[in-house]
Amino acid sequence: MKIVTATFASLLVTTASANPFAPQTTQNTAKANYIGSLMRGARPTAKSQLRRLEEEADVDISEYSIKFEQCQLVKQYAGVNGNNNNNNNNNNGEDSILATKRFVIFRLCPENSCSSCNSNYGEYIVDMDTYLESTLRFKQEQQEQYCQACEECAADGNDDDGNDAAARRRRRHLSYDNLNCNTCYDECKNIENMEVNGYVDASEYINCQKVYENENTGKVYYAGAMCSGSGTRIKIALFADEQCSLYDGSVDADQHIKNNNGYNVKLSYHLLKQTFPDYDCVASCA
Repeated sequence: MKIVTATFASLLVTTASANPFAPQTTQNTAKANYIGSLMRGARPTAKSQLRRLEEEADVDISEYSIKFEQCQLVKQYAGVNGNNNNNNNNNNGEDSILATKRFVIFRLCPENSCSSCNSNYGEYIVDMDTYLESTLRFKQEQQEQYCQACEECAADGNDDDGNDAAARRRRRHLSYDNLNCNTCYDECKNIENMEVNGYVDASEYINCQKVYENENTGKVYYAGAMCSGSGTRIKIALFADEQCSLYDGSVDADQHIKNNNGYNVKLSYHLLKQTFPDYDCVASCA
């Protein structure tokens, strides 16, 4: 896992102006809301090749797409934020004055070039909470619309009348994110029946929360989102503190996450993994 100190701030481009990439939302669409909420909290890094444009004028991002680049763990000295650095513990104060922060670096790639995205890109950094909450909200809405279209598509396919209206609706559904009416039904049913099948959506645990407590031993575990060792993934892990900063790698999250009936459940990454695709774009800005 990559750990850097407070010098991490040198990655950022200092700018007092508002983010010029915040899209002009003329329609209250899910995508516009997503791009707006994400970019409002983001700051360009020193590697951003669109930095000069950012400083000079508004930029039209409609021909760009968002690509997840990296998740990064940063340990900052608390004193950087004006907190008290005095400590009387025997560990020389090292643990108490380090605050753990998690960030996501993403890029604006031109013309859906997320598989390469090596030139003419913008690179930005945002706290992981903002990235996950904004992206998951958008992906959840996409998933609901997808499964609704799938249900209508399946119903139209069973239309014995074979009327023109049903045929037109079927063609419309086929154009929805490459919807396959023959396979999407099972996919959406698996999502709907996730809990019945012994799974829980991993995205429900992106915010630090207590999931286990043994009153006899005093052992407590909190679940929350963290970066993988390579920084290419975001996973749910167990921590020993309510800020989810003390990672416990000796146990697996599935061992201590239970449903309302007290039974262990497995984590499904169906939705969460859409926030960090390997080569695909997270979303188009068009």
